[in-house]
Amino acid sequence: MAHVVAEPCFNCKYTDCVVVCPVECFYEGESILVINPDECIDCEACVPECPVAAIFHEDNLPEQWAGYKELNAEMAPQWPGITEQKTSMAETHGQCNSAKAWYPQCRHPTRHPLGTGFPASLVAYETLSEKGLIPF
Repeated sequence: MAHVVAEPCFNCKYTDCVVVCPVECFYEGESILVINPDECIDCEACVPECPVAAIFHEDNLPEQWAGYKELNAEMAPQWPGITEQKTSMAETHGQCNSAKAWYPQCRHPTRHPLGTGFPASLVAYETLSEKGLIPF
């Protein structure tokens, strides 16, 4: 069993979660973080740290984001590991560009609607698009 980073992370990339991970199982793409399911020990330390509630236990992953389980497993071995906190895309650009939705659970001072202002990496975009995970 493992945890999965899902759609709310897309184009937000808060890294609060990576600094609490005891096994360093997070990997960084240009537009999203992922968890390597072979390394995750299911400790749940990362879950409350995510300001946009993007991390789910694989058994509790919302149905509309089921493809993110495969995406995490597929992309983690291809992307570099991340263990230190960085400035998020939301902080750098002033908004989360995730899911074309409002995230009222975001604990940051401004709720961010999705827009089209951020260029996603072509590989990440194509991968997400092929899996039907980009709703626009």
